[in-house]
Amino acid sequence: MPTWLKDAVFYEIYPQSFYDTNGDGIGDLEGIIQKLDYIKELGCNALWINPMYDSPFMDAGYDVRDYKKVAARYGTNEDAYRLFDEAHKRGIKVLLDLVPGHTSDEHAWFKASKEPEENEYSSRYVWTNGAFVGVKDHPYMAGMSDRNGAYMLNFFASQPALNYGWLERTESWMSAVDSPEAIATKEAMKDIMRFWLDHGADGFRVDMADSLVKNDDNKKSATAKIWRDVRDMLDQEYPEAALVSEWSNPEQAINGGGFHMDFYLDHWHNGYNTLLRDYETDGEDNSFFLKSGKGDICRFLNDYMPKYKATKKNGYISMFTCNHDTPRPANTLTPEELKIAYAFILTMPGVPFIYYGDEIGMRYMKDIRSKEGGFHRTGSRTPMQWDNSANKGFSTAEAQKLYLAVDSSEDAPNVADQMNDENSLYSTTKSLVALRHMYADLQADADFNVIYAEQEKMPFVYKRGKLILATNPSGLEETISLDEFQGYQPIYTIGKVSLEDTNLTIGSSAFAVFQIK
Repeated sequence: MPTWLKDAVFYEIYPQSFYDTNGDGIGDLEGIIQKLDYIKELGCNALWINPMYDSPFMDAGYDVRDYKKVAARYGTNEDAYRLFDEAHKRGIKVLLDLVPGHTSDEHAWFKASKEPEENEYSSRYVWTNGAFVGVKDHPYMAGMSDRNGAYMLNFFASQPALNYGWLERTESWMSAVDSPEAIATKEAMKDIMRFWLDHGADGFRVDMADSLVKNDDNKKSATAKIWRDVRDMLDQEYPEAALVSEWSNPEQAINGGGFHMDFYLDHWHNGYNTLLRDYETDGEDNSFFLKSGKGDICRFLNDYMPKYKATKKNGYISMFTCNHDTPRPANTLTPEELKIAYAFILTMPGVPFIYYGDEIGMRYMKDIRSKEGGFHRTGSRTPMQWDNSANKGFSTAEAQKLYLAVDSSEDAPNVADQMNDENSLYSTTKSLVALRHMYADLQADADFNVIYAEQEKMPFVYKRGKLILATNPSGLEETISLDEFQGYQPIYTIGKVSLEDTNLTIGSSAFAVFQIK
């Protein structure tokens, strides 16, 4: 396990929307470099950068044309190496986004693979043995080249699936998971990882990590075996490199695949969904952190606790405020509600991630036109709002040339205003991150135990190491008496909190951390 993960707090950057330094309306690597001091001041000591590789951008960079080349719109490879160096000078680690399951249809591998003549890349992708032979139960394309076959897709039409083999083989054209062609794909991906690690990257977030082997079993055992092999490589060659999966099944990803971390993704009806985005399920929004909601923490715990207990010795569950695929929490939560939600996320076990702009409560732009395959996700990818100047300080370009339109609302939050306001969401987020760094009991692997959690009741009280924490996101003041409070005193509070002997009174939208006197 990389030692630095214990105290890591990540900041996710969507590079095209973060900060534009050359006036073309698109964020760039130089923009990230210039804002590293801001990230450090916020308290984040690690970055996750969404794909910055060369791409035709049919899927915002998740359609890679060249894994070893930075997209020209962001800068050069030398800019990336300088970014790693400047981040490290500030004690900040950098994770790159790895897209192992598919490439762009403009990748050199695919151009070679679709040639009718046999070559070393002919089996780099999943192809059937005839142009009129489809891939059962999977999307595919046919008739797009002279090769007599159809190729499988992993997502959009421009994203052919790389060949890691099939666990259950029902057709002659299906490669085995231990075939030379499947192994060659795995080794090619390891080569890409080595390239960036050798140039200063500190690890990878892996896109669609569970999607590699086709017709895999319910446990994704064949895909997990591939990642276990990758983990073995990292342990031997890059022991401080971190690997986080987009899998949302910690037992499979961590225990099976050997990932250091697995994202607790926003899936319908899962525990994370009940915290911030219950509106995505059927019926009334009863998100736990919604002040007017029913606030049942048990819905979260019933899903989370088995995952946590099964994996806590082997890796970390990563919770995030939001990401590039998810509606921003300010879509439904007020700044007051967000403070309590972030207090929870930043004091839970595992490694937390803050999506750029969430620290100031940037809004989800519901009616914005899709850009580069974003569709409903586009509203969470708008430019960072730095100040009240033109384009909110994101770019000097004319407004119509921006990658996406900025939030033009008069009350749109921005960094400059909130940095000067001790009661702002930014200031609260910064204080919470500092608190996590200050106390080892709030970091990734400290013990987590539930003290009080009753169905549809407040507050929720839990213990991290020797610290006791209580949260009440509801609109009502609550009083509770627990023997565990004996001898404790508050060391950090949001809202109205008082503790006398064993009696805790915690106000509406309040949070507190207690320590032994």
